Amino acid sequence: MNSIAQRFANVSKQLRQAEIDSQRPLGSVQLLAVSKTKPAADIAAAYRIGQRHFGENYLQEALKKQLELAAFNISWHFIGPLQSNKTKAIAQHFAWVHSVDRLKVAERLSEQRPDYLPPLNICLQINISDEASKSGIELADLPELIEQVRKLPNLRLRGVMAIPEPQQDYQAQCLPYRQLYQAVRQLDRNDLDTFSFGMSGDLQAAVAEGSTLVRIGTALFGERPSQ
Repeated sequence: MNSIAQRFANVSKQLRQAEIDSQRPLGSVQLLAVSKTKPAADIAAAYRIGQRHFGENYLQEALKKQLELAAFNISWHFIGPLQSNKTKAIAQHFAWVHSVDRLKVAERLSEQRPDYLPPLNICLQINISDEASKSGIELADLPELIEQVRKLPNLRLRGVMAIPEPQQDYQAQCLPYRQLYQAVRQLDRNDLDTFSFGMSGDLQAAVAEGSTLVRIGTALFGERPSQ
């Protein structure tokens, strides 16, 4: 059996086991279902078995699915690279943005967030492995950006997001997450409650090092079509 329900059950079991192995409270790590390139019908199927948080990378694709699924009480997370010309639609149609990496984008999101919506939940993306191909700020720049973003009126700064360089070794997977988690905790900011890191290949390491939200796609929805 390879249905969406079975895949979600398998991933949920893995996540709960990772919490147990890391001596974390059960349910302390949230599952974000990454639904990019997947049809609205798959999201609806996941919703019907209890999933509420979905992550999208591509704006136009996401907006189309949001229209199709308007009857569902979904919490939409934008997790893709942010372009300044797309901030208005993102500010209007998402509850979370995980990929803020510069003040200009944060300012636009705050200015363009409609007054009738609650503050937009924000995570700051850290390029924890210093990869030239990835977005995100350097860890050393995090304290300054935190202080700048937290002053913006229509945003709620929740925490950080990272996508480290892939590693096969468990300890190598743990290291960047540990470094980021400890750096944030040393800032003594209790309002930063979200650590958005961990995917299918490093879920165990991410949970062990403090993740509060793991982003899982293929393991839930199956392989994506080749681009």
